[in-house]
Amino acid sequence: SDNELSKSFFADNFEQLLHIGSGGFGDVYKVKHNIEQEIYAVKVIKLYDTNDDNERQTILKEVQNLVKLRSEYVVNYRNSWLEDNRLYIQMDYYLQTLQTILDTKHIVFGREAEDPMDCIEYFICCEIFKELLESVQYLHELCPPVIHRDLKPANVLISVNNINNRFIKLCDFGLATDHINTSIGHTSNVGTHAYMAREIHQRRYNIKVDIYSLGVIAMNLFVLFNSQCHTIGRLVVEYSTITTTGQSINK
Repeated sequence: SDNELSKSFFADNFEQLLHIGSGGFGDVYKVKHNIEQEIYAVKVIKLYDTNDDNERQTILKEVQNLVKLRSEYVVNYRNSWLEDNRLYIQMDYYLQTLQTILDTKHIVFGREAEDPMDCIEYFICCEIFKELLESVQYLHELCPPVIHRDLKPANVLISVNNINNRFIKLCDFGLATDHINTSIGHTSNVGTHAYMAREIHQRRYNIKVDIYSLGVIAMNLFVLFNSQCHTIGRLVVEYSTITTTGQSINK
């Protein structure tokens, strides 16, 4: 609760500015460091007494992943600590995600949501997707390869103060796992349903499940389909013809 948080290292060192979001793995806050006066994001994950050692290790794995994956392709990890049965993860704050871009870009470019993109919007989308592909390629080319398992627009951050001319960062590595041996199965049914490959419902899968998620992201980014949920919950995809200024692309 907020009262419990007020007695913590978190409240002593940070001013809580905004509750950014919440999910199955905790709450994320936009905060300001009281001494540095810098803005950060802090993820707070509740550890329950009912969690066994394996569950606790799975939760702590997110921090270990962020440390191991430090790079220009991943959200910048700053600090973490355990207090009052909570795990706190301090990271750089990013104002936008790819989801906010998808929600608003048709307005920015002055078109109706169902209207085709012009060339400028199309090439901006190409640059976004290129950087996203490079970020996922970084994970998959590690030794051992890392499977993100929850790639979706909300987990793709947009950096404004970019370094090395890159502005795409991956985040939320709570479900990420090493792909060490093809004969060893992974946990099934993890991720966000609309972006999950079929094989993730079984235990035997590999980095290609991330490629499926990238495909769904691309179809949203380039407005390549109309989607609706089928009665069994699978994503129904209708391919359409996208016309950009002076160019037609059939999919």
